[in-house]
Amino acid sequence: MSIKGLDSHPYIPNSVKEVQDEMLQKIGLRSLDELHSEVPDSIRLNREMNLPKAIHSEYALKSHIEKILKRNITCEDNLNFLGYGCYQHYVPAVCDEVNTRAEFLTAYGGEPYNDFGRFQSLFEYESLVAELVDMDVVSVPTFDLSQAASTAVRMASRINGRKEALVPKTIHMERFLVMKNYCDPDINFIFVDYDKNTGLLDLNDLKDKMNENVCAVYIENPSALGFIETQGQEISDIAHEAGSISIVGVDPISLGVIAPPSQYGADIVVGDVQVLGNHMNFGGGQAGFISTRDEEEYVLEYPSRLFGIAPTDVEGEYGFGDVAYDRTSFGNLREQGKEFVGTQSALLGITAGVYLSLMGPKGMYEVGQTIMQNSQYAAKKLSEIDGVSLKFNSPFFKEFILDFNSTNKAVKDINSKLLEKGIFAGKDLSEDYKELGQCGLYCVTEIHTKEMIDTLVEELKNILN
Repeated sequence: MSIKGLDSHPYIPNSVKEVQDEMLQKIGLRSLDELHSEVPDSIRLNREMNLPKAIHSEYALKSHIEKILKRNITCEDNLNFLGYGCYQHYVPAVCDEVNTRAEFLTAYGGEPYNDFGRFQSLFEYESLVAELVDMDVVSVPTFDLSQAASTAVRMASRINGRKEALVPKTIHMERFLVMKNYCDPDINFIFVDYDKNTGLLDLNDLKDKMNENVCAVYIENPSALGFIETQGQEISDIAHEAGSISIVGVDPISLGVIAPPSQYGADIVVGDVQVLGNHMNFGGGQAGFISTRDEEEYVLEYPSRLFGIAPTDVEGEYGFGDVAYDRTSFGNLREQGKEFVGTQSALLGITAGVYLSLMGPKGMYEVGQTIMQNSQYAAKKLSEIDGVSLKFNSPFFKEFILDFNSTNKAVKDINSKLLEKGIFAGKDLSEDYKELGQCGLYCVTEIHTKEMIDTLVEELKNILN
């Protein structure tokens, strides 16, 4: 596309040189470079950027992008046994039907004058998650579980004024790096060791590291390595005895069959709703939540929006709106906000609400039971392969560790061979958890059939033998 022989770009406004010259003349400049005259030459890129040529037709651009996308190897075309924070669960069609409605899909921000049901849908989402985790208050979706966990630690620190947090060595390492970065430099993180046979938190080490400056103890249950932390009440008791706050990160789809953290002493429960009716979206699709009891000292430390229900001027009618809006960075002077909160993942929260309302308690129990049955079968069959064993002797939900150290083969090589067979194998743990050696974290959910699992078993046997 060009005008009067001058190059322009179809997707960049005012890219025609004649238009640019007219605009520059209006502000008294001769070139675009003069707009940035304050930038010293020493830090300027004094050459053309190495960019591909512009694609000037929509059809050509569409074809180009589709060609790139076809290089992706997806879970639709391959068997997937990866997890570690992003999970392949079944997404009911009604979830996509609702979340593609224009009033939800395009409702950025959302205020009463342009709400069209968004406030109510988020209130319903919060209510459903609150019932699932057995807590009173739930935030609108945060960016992801990493953000929710980070904010929960900061909330704890603001409540008790302390500056240290204890986390297990089995923590999700990518999540830990986000938490460390988010809380730096105000809060220092200290690792607590774990039992090498069970993976469970070492309670003696936890007691040794507790002190008057620990604001919170954070654990994940199920853990990032799959096993269920059965000492939840003891961990919460140790934290409370020292005046600290107990925080638990949870996989919400497990709560149909596993007791919620509130029932073993957790003060703040965080999680990610990606597993509740949201697609993986190339590693995305994440949206976290924070939940607490309905106590003022906790509620006033939430940095994000909370939606409540209240009577209106018309008797018998109710409305939905913000609770304690002045807490937020956008409801008050920014420097007085609890934390800065930007764009949230409300659409994914609405979708999670649709999923939970569709499933109900019985449906959540059934899907949790199916996941555990499938994962138990997979772990049993895989651990029967010569040289392969389960790493920890603790109960697990949908993820478990296969120990390949006795095979004298590297997990990355095993995974590469399985990929040739169209199988995404378990996450290689040898980098993030070096003490485990050659181990892989495998994930099995309700979407895995016996045939899929048996295919993995046979292909793994062939590679190892």
